[in-house]
Amino acid sequence: MHTPLLTSALLAAHTTSIGQYWHKITDPTFKGIYHVNAFDLAMMIPYFLVLFVLATYGLHRYWLVYDYYKYARNIPGPPPEATHWPCVTVQLPIFNERYVIERLVEAVSRFDYPREFLDIQVLDDSTDETQQVASACVARFAAQGLPITYIHRTNREGYKAGALENGLKTARGEFVAIFDADFIPAPDFLRRSIPYFQNQKIGMVQARWTYLNRDYSLLTQVETILLDGHFVVEHGARSRRGTFFNFNGTAGVWRRQAIEDAGGWEHDTLTEDTDLSYRAQLHGWKFLYLPDIECASELPVDMNGFKAQQARWAKGLMQTAKKILPRVMRSNAPWHVKAEAFFHLTANISYPLMVLLSTMLLPAMIVRFYQGWFQMLVVDLPLFLASTCSISSFYLVAQKELRPKSWWRTFLYMPFVMATGIGISVRNAQAVIEAIVGKKSEFARTPKYKIEGKGDSFAAKTYRNKAGWMPYAEILLGIYFFFTVLYAIFNENYATVPFLLLFVWGYLYTGCMSLGQTYFAHLRFGVNAPEMRPASSGAPGF
Repeated sequence: MHTPLLTSALLAAHTTSIGQYWHKITDPTFKGIYHVNAFDLAMMIPYFLVLFVLATYGLHRYWLVYDYYKYARNIPGPPPEATHWPCVTVQLPIFNERYVIERLVEAVSRFDYPREFLDIQVLDDSTDETQQVASACVARFAAQGLPITYIHRTNREGYKAGALENGLKTARGEFVAIFDADFIPAPDFLRRSIPYFQNQKIGMVQARWTYLNRDYSLLTQVETILLDGHFVVEHGARSRRGTFFNFNGTAGVWRRQAIEDAGGWEHDTLTEDTDLSYRAQLHGWKFLYLPDIECASELPVDMNGFKAQQARWAKGLMQTAKKILPRVMRSNAPWHVKAEAFFHLTANISYPLMVLLSTMLLPAMIVRFYQGWFQMLVVDLPLFLASTCSISSFYLVAQKELRPKSWWRTFLYMPFVMATGIGISVRNAQAVIEAIVGKKSEFARTPKYKIEGKGDSFAAKTYRNKAGWMPYAEILLGIYFFFTVLYAIFNENYATVPFLLLFVWGYLYTGCMSLGQTYFAHLRFGVNAPEMRPASSGAPGF
């Protein structure tokens, strides 16, 4: 009988507490007492500059979503029926990929393309037993009548770009299809893609990646969301509007003439595929993105491999920006093509800015607290929303397009996606700064372990490297943000706590996983830690 009275009392108490909190943060008693000083200006000017730049790139994500829907009708229709089949060279560049090379060659052997018009090259720069595995595999399939050759280089001059260029010297094909070691193209891949080249202006067609081990772990789920965002929204928006977009290094087909007109493969950047893509499009060649043609691939399953992959893409795109953007700006391309090229190639500048913002958040929070809540709500909040919420909308749109019945589950992963993006910012910031100052590094790749299901493991498979000092820096940043959260709670700045917790989780997750996986593989099982090197280039992660 006392239940209604109790409920009313609790509701009144709750309402009173909210009212008291709102009165506290909007209390004008000390209004006008605060006066800005030199320290506050030294903190707030760079703070707002960083926020403004990040918000600009965030708004660009919204613009890509807008273009994706606005130009939805500008998608490739079915190609004309092929009247003849041209010769196609299939290039398979590999380096120390003993676990997956046989799977790749077997997939290519199942192509239903006329064998008399196939020219398959295994371009092997390996320095380990992959040489024996690959050469034996090629000999076995060649004996069965497959037109396949094995080309091994004793040096890695030019790395992947050098291997592809070397293969072209003996290639017979009018067109060149490229597949990395961790990909499994479908038997009808060439039959579905080659007919589009009947349009003589088409220089390259790119297929969409899918993932064999998407459900392997939380990390691979996050990777899937990131890459789907790139392939659905970024490629979709750019190709539909007619702006430049890039070949992803694999799962695509080039017209050989387009490669030659653009000047061939060059290896002065770590993303030779993006570099060649822009040079070819500046030369007048058109690219097609074919999302309905899928090509299965294997995602990195260890944190160090994922971080190194993302760092390579970040560094390579910034190198390409330095090399290519001046040519784009001097070209006769429309303004919207130039603008999109700028945002595409320079997007990874957000990583060093994110690290800088991380270090400034606590002192900025202190200064902004004494300036008053009204300014924070009117100025800071919109910039934060433009910088962060655009990420969620960007990837949610991609999942809704691909998985209309289950896309809502992506909401559960978005905190992990955003936290992971924050966590890898230290490693990517280093890569971007190296590109800006001109520091060179060798081309390397993320080794794959033939992980196709949850029962598979990479722990007993060798490929050696070290995690380095970076995870310790990430853990220190995580601890720093933990104290920032405590400060926010003690000062009843509760609205910022969820955002700050993303920084805590992101830095601690990536740092601890990097160290933990190395410990797990090296100590507990007595095997070498997995090699942490970047993969062939493709999509920027964030």
